[in-house]
Amino acid sequence: MAELPELMVLSKQMNDKLKSKEFGLVDVVQEKCLNIGADDFQRQIRGKTVKKVYIKGKWIFFELSDDYHLLLNLGMGADVLYYESSEDFMEEYQCRFHFTDDSGFTCKFWWFGHVELIRDNELGKHKPTKNIAISPFDSDFTLDYFRKICKGRSQIKNLMLNQKKIGGIGNVYIHDILFKSKIHPQKPVDSLEPSQIDNLFENMIENLKFSLNKKGLAYEKDFYGENGGFTKDLFLVAYKEGEKCPDCFKTIEKIKTGSTSSYICPQCQKL
Repeated sequence: MAELPELMVLSKQMNDKLKSKEFGLVDVVQEKCLNIGADDFQRQIRGKTVKKVYIKGKWIFFELSDDYHLLLNLGMGADVLYYESSEDFMEEYQCRFHFTDDSGFTCKFWWFGHVELIRDNELGKHKPTKNIAISPFDSDFTLDYFRKICKGRSQIKNLMLNQKKIGGIGNVYIHDILFKSKIHPQKPVDSLEPSQIDNLFENMIENLKFSLNKKGLAYEKDFYGENGGFTKDLFLVAYKEGEKCPDCFKTIEKIKTGSTSSYICPQCQKL
């Protein structure tokens, strides 16, 4: 599932490639991924141009002409692929967006993808996105901001996955971020020392930037169909149940943490 680094790569490529392009044909194979009927969707988006592409949490936002936004959520994963001409597009997709210059892109959702067309004045009422917090790549996401949200009895993993607190982090990168910080995922936030919070902030930024520089996860494709460079061997403890901890050589465990699983070193991350 794409998280912050992968979505940053994808949205930047889309912004660079699609800016000023005008929507022509939109082919919808799976209407249930839309927020309105396919006919209305196709009619309303046709003729609009792309002004800017950016992300908010795990959503990709297209700012369009005529005071509209196109919102794209990849769900549990998707291939969003660009093509230069109508002869080159991937044949399997749920939605295909074709521009008037004969280029376009397809969206093939693995599971639970969303494509929504919304007027700008309705964005503030859009329940899935209206309360999404800033992400660790935003300039306003400072150490001071992080200190302010690290309060309460919530478990630290739950806080970091809460999109109303931190936008864009999911259950892929969180394991190594907590491991490098020597913090158990079920540790209550208000039991952390100030130095632990500061260290956690640094490790979070470092981990996400490292993946961004690798252009994301190796099993995720960018806008041009290229896989990222963050391979499994680059994880420290994540998805390495039964292997040795790289620091103390204890056996890495997989534990249940609420509705998700976590990979930890029981020696380095004591509860």
